[in-house]
Amino acid sequence: MVKIGRKNLTLLVLSISLVTGAILAGGCVGKEVETQIIESITPQEALALIQENQDNPDFVIIDLRFPQSFDYEHIENAINIEYYSQNFRDELDKLDKDKTYLIYSGYSCGNVSPQVLDMMKELNFREVYSMTGMCYGEELEGFPTVGEGTTQIINDSTHQYVFMVYFTGIGCRHCERVTPMVLEQLPREYADLIIIEYEIYEKYEQNAPLFDEYASAYNTGFEFPQAIFNQDQYIAGELPILYNIRGTIEELDSNKFPLIDGTSQDFNELDLAALPGYPIIWHQQKVLIKNGPTGDGELLKELLVGDDLSDILQGAEFKVIETTEVVIPGKTVEFDNAILVDDWIFQWNGEGIEIPPPVVEPTPPPVEPTPPDVPKPTLTLPKVLTLAVADAVNPCAIAVLLLMLTTIVFYNPGNRRSVLFAGSAFITAVFVIYFLYGLVFIKFFHLVQALSTVRFWLFKGLAVGAIVFGILNIRDFVRYKPGGLGTEMPLLLRPRVKKILSRITSTRGAFLTGVFVTVFLLPCTIGPYVIAAGILSVFDMVQTAPILLLYNLVFIVPMLAIVGIVYFGLGRVHDVYLWKEKNITKLHLIAGIIILGLGIAMLLGLV
Repeated sequence: MVKIGRKNLTLLVLSISLVTGAILAGGCVGKEVETQIIESITPQEALALIQENQDNPDFVIIDLRFPQSFDYEHIENAINIEYYSQNFRDELDKLDKDKTYLIYSGYSCGNVSPQVLDMMKELNFREVYSMTGMCYGEELEGFPTVGEGTTQIINDSTHQYVFMVYFTGIGCRHCERVTPMVLEQLPREYADLIIIEYEIYEKYEQNAPLFDEYASAYNTGFEFPQAIFNQDQYIAGELPILYNIRGTIEELDSNKFPLIDGTSQDFNELDLAALPGYPIIWHQQKVLIKNGPTGDGELLKELLVGDDLSDILQGAEFKVIETTEVVIPGKTVEFDNAILVDDWIFQWNGEGIEIPPPVVEPTPPPVEPTPPDVPKPTLTLPKVLTLAVADAVNPCAIAVLLLMLTTIVFYNPGNRRSVLFAGSAFITAVFVIYFLYGLVFIKFFHLVQALSTVRFWLFKGLAVGAIVFGILNIRDFVRYKPGGLGTEMPLLLRPRVKKILSRITSTRGAFLTGVFVTVFLLPCTIGPYVIAAGILSVFDMVQTAPILLLYNLVFIVPMLAIVGIVYFGLGRVHDVYLWKEKNITKLHLIAGIIILGLGIAMLLGLV
């Protein structure tokens, strides 16, 4: 037996370890020889890449769109792996990582999600190119393509169509990702589809009220964007539309046009010129744009679904005009031809008309049309007056008026005229300042509504706010505690208000004090007023002012009544004060029931 010393054994172990480490290290280094290429390229570069690799079996094109879009049209020799499928990563992992890949999609105007590139990098793909900068309807222009395309052309106005009312907004990020597909891709895929688009940010005054009415009539809620087909079928939100809209269209096969009141109408009975607001109507590769109140509904329908435009326009008055880009969320859409018919612009792709139009006086469409009859949300005035009544019986405002009258009577005993003048001055100050507060609140809501989809959650928020204020008032009936949160003036402020009121000795002082004291009244009266301002914010300031004045008139009625009772000798200030203290919980109950009922009705879409 050969004996190995301890020193030699140690050297042997170290040698084996070094050799093993070198082998392992060499193996690792060998895996990192290849360099990854993961980058974005323009459509022109992508086309050049395709042409360079026409006969290269190691070059693969991946289309990330929905299977329906892929079947309709795709780049020649591309394979389809849907980006939104649940097993997307697993499908990628099955591919040969050593090949060269070109990927493209139509989402977010063709910009492939960074998550896809990161995923392919993690999966050790050697060379990946992402084609960017394209939108639905144009992403494959100039590329060699194959697909089914639109196989059916329908030109019969009695045909049963699929109608969709679609609400979107320029500036809405969710709309930008889905609207190009809805307005460009779907009309090409489904020849019997007619889309009535209402853009509600740029055309806020004309179209935004319609969204409120459609949401109430079809119980769709206020999620955005939104596609409405009938009472039972609607889709709201970016991903639900991307996932489900094609299935809904195919399931329907046909439907009647969904009207704003919740009913529906056959196409042959529909008057396109009478549609509310300022819609843009999409069908196949045609578009109708409303710019004013006049139009021939039957002629517009024939232009939209007809084929022989020259024959349709024979004898009609129209004017050939320059085409205009149609702005939609995320992009603009261009057409080959355009004419002006009354207050409607009709644009289409393909051949132009072959007959000269009759000579008519040029009537260019207004740049910023102001419709004479803008639809308004229903029951606005009753809602606002209901809140005004609830605000008027607020014990807080009554208590402040009584404190002021007590001071006036103390300094002018037996002089009823001083009560009348001082009380009137105080109430006038409250009326004027509260009216100005209301204008400020409404202006604030105008600014809020300009921010993306906030406007469409506003109505729900106001409804929830009304319910909360109603419950707080009912709480004061069940378990009354002075200075209740949101229903009465905080106890901390009461000594200051009493001190201010105790110095009133004249009519002028009463007016100035009324101006100042409104700041202290806000914490206990602001709830119903803010809700009313939110409801009125769908109007412009000129339309809002009369309703706001009426609200404040109702608000001061109890205060006027108290001044009248004292002036005409029907009761003393102290008597009114005792009545108020005795019935304060009942006043809270009345206000609570009114506001709570209105809030529930608003939330359920009953008003």
